[in-house]
Amino acid sequence: MRNKNIAVLTSGGDAPGMNAAIRAVVRTGIFNGLKVLGVRKGYEGLIKGEIFEMSLSSVADIIHRGGTILQTARSYEFTTPEGKEKALNMMEVFGIQGLVIIGGDGSFRGARDLADMGAQMVGVPGTIDNDIPYCDYTIGFDTAVNTVVEAIGRIRDTTSSHNRANIIEVMGRNSGDISLYAGLAGGAESIIIPEVNANVEDVCKRIMHGRNRGKLHSIIILAEGVGGAFEMAKAIEEKISVETRVTILGHVQRGGSPSAFDRILASRLGAKAVELLMEGETSKMTAQYRSEIRAFDFDEVLSAKKEFSSEIYSLARILSI
Repeated sequence: MRNKNIAVLTSGGDAPGMNAAIRAVVRTGIFNGLKVLGVRKGYEGLIKGEIFEMSLSSVADIIHRGGTILQTARSYEFTTPEGKEKALNMMEVFGIQGLVIIGGDGSFRGARDLADMGAQMVGVPGTIDNDIPYCDYTIGFDTAVNTVVEAIGRIRDTTSSHNRANIIEVMGRNSGDISLYAGLAGGAESIIIPEVNANVEDVCKRIMHGRNRGKLHSIIILAEGVGGAFEMAKAIEEKISVETRVTILGHVQRGGSPSAFDRILASRLGAKAVELLMEGETSKMTAQYRSEIRAFDFDEVLSAKKEFSSEIYSLARILSI
């Protein structure tokens, strides 16, 4: 596939490490004699033709930067058949023979649709939620977890000073992985996630158990997909009279310089995506699965359910007694 044109775009929510993946796509492509184009603002930019040629210099000094230099945007028009047809036509206008999509499951659904229409599409999983099947970890997840763990440490300091409980709400709509991993690493007393039913009584018991052995703080991690952080804080205060504050970390979890792990993962997955395009593959996602870099069909990925680690959840509960 030498002397061919490929392009790269980022779609959906941004994630630390997306720039490292862009860099890998561009430099791997150029190394192999390909012309690499960048698409600004995701599928919306593809429809509108916001496309430009990228060079080695285009991706210099970006591996350490958060966000995405290509920017990202939601596109209602792309969800329509007419919008997808416009996107396909624009690929033809710019001579794009293969497209790398860095994003989450919603982005991959759009990519699969374009692949079904005849375009060559390869996806790279970039989302802090770590909610894509057949991925040990998605790009941005490790950085987000480290951001939350740092916040837990800071909140623990002030919570201990005032002998309070604190509920920390973290991102994760349908996946509790950020809460689970950060909760384990940060020593949280309770971890409340969509995958496991929880109740206020259990949270209160854990708070009181810690207080009875002299603990000055109580950290409760709650995934945003569960919701009700302020309601839970009120219930705790009513049941056991422990002052309880709520901290919502929000989009701070998406920003910041990516961790070394995310930079390496993004580099490997981005390079693999170019290799797949050169081999003529389409409708595939690159992934680190069971510590190996592999490729999976979009249909397989989008029809599967992300595995939940009950082992890690059980360990977190054991270690927080």
